[in-house]
Amino acid sequence: MSTPTPPAPRVWVVVSDKAGDNAQVDAVVARLPWPVELRRLVFGAAWVAGKPRFEASLDHVDLHRSDTLEPPWPDLVLTIGRRPAMAALWIKEQSGDRSKVVLFGRPKRWLHRFDLIVAPAQYDLPDAANVLPIGLPLMRVEENRLAAAREAWRDRFSEMPRPLIGVLVGGTTNPFVLNANGAVELLCRASAYREPGGSLFVTTSRRTPGEAIEAMRKGLPLRAELYEWRAGADANPYLGLLAHADGFVVTGDSMSMITEVARLGRPLAIHPLAERAQWRKRVRRALSGIGASIPSGPLAPLFARLGLYTFNRDLTHVHEWLFARGLAVPTGAPFTKATLPADDELTRVVERVVALGKV
Repeated sequence: MSTPTPPAPRVWVVVSDKAGDNAQVDAVVARLPWPVELRRLVFGAAWVAGKPRFEASLDHVDLHRSDTLEPPWPDLVLTIGRRPAMAALWIKEQSGDRSKVVLFGRPKRWLHRFDLIVAPAQYDLPDAANVLPIGLPLMRVEENRLAAAREAWRDRFSEMPRPLIGVLVGGTTNPFVLNANGAVELLCRASAYREPGGSLFVTTSRRTPGEAIEAMRKGLPLRAELYEWRAGADANPYLGLLAHADGFVVTGDSMSMITEVARLGRPLAIHPLAERAQWRKRVRRALSGIGASIPSGPLAPLFARLGLYTFNRDLTHVHEWLFARGLAVPTGAPFTKATLPADDELTRVVERVVALGKV
């Protein structure tokens, strides 16, 4: 007699409107053997940019504009980000702790309340049975989108002298600062990768400050073009550059751009931006070490209430991870001669999620 097939678990994906975050979850969902139900959340006006106190709660959620959260409760919840994670823990409580929660990224606190944490290298998390460390975030540009961009931008980029170096510019975001002087330095270092006769194509992003854009416009060298990002613009060359550029210089503040380029297997130089308040970084690292030593111990509630229980985020860890594997270099160093795409750890992540869903 054949053994009956166990029923598929009920899986919810609890996310917000952050496309970069959601892309990491989507990459896993696409490989799951079960159907999933999307629960997209919208937050109250005070919490769109503001940070609510981290707790298992829906107080920060606009329930009228969000997808419904009601029983039957799921067996498995996949989530990412501070605000969706709070809702995921609330769901877990409503289910009597039956729902298992997979968090992509770092928990604000309560490491032990999550059943699986998928932690890219920028997060300082402790060694724990429920922590799955990976190198890069799981975001990627799908090949069909690259193929479409390759065709759409073929004529445009075929006119530019080779090698064509794509310069992908992020901007000011804590703790990184991009000002006019930093923008000029970026252009200077990027120009060195063109080799004699090559060209640069510089594209900014939503976070690039106006003073940096103006400095780059004034200091643009020969055989270089500048595209200024604008919301809703149809002619954004970003995907076209990913498809056509021979090498890339990317500012170190942008995890998404660094990751997407690293997965292409083409030369990549990461340009470090100035960091403000270095003492704060040192303090965060020290507190992160304390948090890593007490993730579920008796002192965890006290440290959580005092705001000392924290896990540090440091993008330079990812830079170092890429440098150590020959997948990138810091600007000023020559491109590596041969590069391979960054290891795709998606299979390993999917296997852990599936195993959790079968328990």
